[in-house]
Amino acid sequence: MWCQNNDLQHTALQTVLFSSDWGDGHGFYINPENIWQAAVIFSVRRLIKPTWINDRDQFLQPTAPLPDEFKTDCLIWMLFNGSNLTASADDLEWNGKKWSIVNHFIPYTEVEVNASDRFESDFMVQYLATLQQAQGERDGGLSDEAVAVLDAGRILWRAYFAETDVRSVRDELKLNRADVGWYQIRNALKARNARGDNVAIDFKPFETAYKTLSDKLQPQVFELGFLRA
Repeated sequence: MWCQNNDLQHTALQTVLFSSDWGDGHGFYINPENIWQAAVIFSVRRLIKPTWINDRDQFLQPTAPLPDEFKTDCLIWMLFNGSNLTASADDLEWNGKKWSIVNHFIPYTEVEVNASDRFESDFMVQYLATLQQAQGERDGGLSDEAVAVLDAGRILWRAYFAETDVRSVRDELKLNRADVGWYQIRNALKARNARGDNVAIDFKPFETAYKTLSDKLQPQVFELGFLRA
């Protein structure tokens, strides 16, 4: 995760999830212990859009304990954000060797999305299951808004696996593994829509569900003290 500078004017371009190691001295590795914190940081820094009025506002520590639902809502918001640049790829050449990138951020099983092959990692599925089990004892698990985003995203994932992309798109987006990332999924589907060779993929239900989750989270950035109104 790369998160440089602490004011709103920089967060739009300097809050990003990458698939591999790059931080420019302002990043950190995400692991099972800190992923909920990474999700909160990512979401809080990107939920509020900078304007000429607020662009110098500084982010602060929260002034109240963070509700579990807020944490899981932020996780789902992060997983489907346009600045989540996670991806997978094989045969990447660097320093005289070939490398692979494994995507650990797929929130679905292979069966759920009719994947063409096994995913190397089921980390996110297991992580979400653990969260739902823990929270289920108190409030029934993920919020309705988060579930709606997951449901709409699942439709797009299935649409991706329903067709094979043309060679130029496969090469450009490095679509040579089944465990593709959200960056690859959405751009492959948009490329299909642009070509018009397949049935058009409707992003509207996903966009609506994602906006609803965003609208829920935005005021909480101020209510929890990350920013002062």
